[in-house]
Order: sequence, then structure tokens, then C-alpha cells
Amino acid sequence: MYYVYILDKDRRFYIGYTKDLRRRIAEDKKGGKIKLLYYEAYVSENVAKNREKKLKHYGSAWRALKKKNNGLEGGVPAR
Repeated sequence: MYYVYILDKDRRFYIGYTKDLRRRIAEDKKGGKIKLLYYEAYVSENVAKNREKKLKHYGSAWRALKKKNNGLEGGVPAR
């Protein structure tokens, strides 16, 4: 499985994808306090990469996700 995730670190959003979500979160926690806000699971790495790109680069995808999930409030995702 591949995971697209959104992390909150000091009210900045970080979007990425990984094959091992637990390892990725553990790595980020070493750098300070973070919170996993959201994730999606995909079988295909290419699909996960494309979803990550849409969330990072297309405002409409980000706005739709925030609207769907009221808990995702705040600024523009970090790149």
C-alpha cells in the first residue's frame, strides 16, 4: 500500500506520500511535535503520486478535501 498524508506541524500543513506511513510519522516526530490530520491508502504508487501532486498544486483539490473534512483548517499546504 501507498499512503498520501497530511501532517500539521506548527499550523503548517505538509502533504506527501509514502509506502510506510508509520515509519514516516516516526521520522517526522523526531523533528518536533506533529499531528497526522488525514491519509488515503492506494494500491498503486503512481495513483498515490498523482493524488499528492493534485493536493499540492491544485487549489481546488485542497479546498474540496478541507470542505469534506471540517477538521482540516488553516493555511496553504507546505511544499
